[in-house]
Amino acid sequence: MSYTILNLTEATRSNNPQDGDFVQYTYDTGSVVKKHYYTPVESTDAQLQEIEILKARLWRNDELAGTDYIVPLTDHPDHTATLAYRIALIDWPTTSDFPDTKPTL
Repeated sequence: MSYTILNLTEATRSNNPQDGDFVQYTYDTGSVVKKHYYTPVESTDAQLQEIEILKARLWRNDELAGTDYIVPLTDHPDHTATLAYRIALIDWPTTSDFPDTKPTL
């Protein structure tokens, strides 16, 4: 998909907009989008790994919250398995498998 850019902040910078410039993208389909221009940011491998760790911790916290109700129900059919699963979830960030291999119930 091709487009042309018109810099609405400074017309002389249409080919080289600067961060914060308000630009208009006109696509070959005829659609028009107006928005502020920002230089794309490239993430480093370390930043991407940190994002994966945060996503894994959020998933783990959701899993723990989703099984909270079973803990006091000693007659629940999956009580023992759920407790073992919760221990695996709690210990998971300290294992060598974190965040690549999630614990399973």
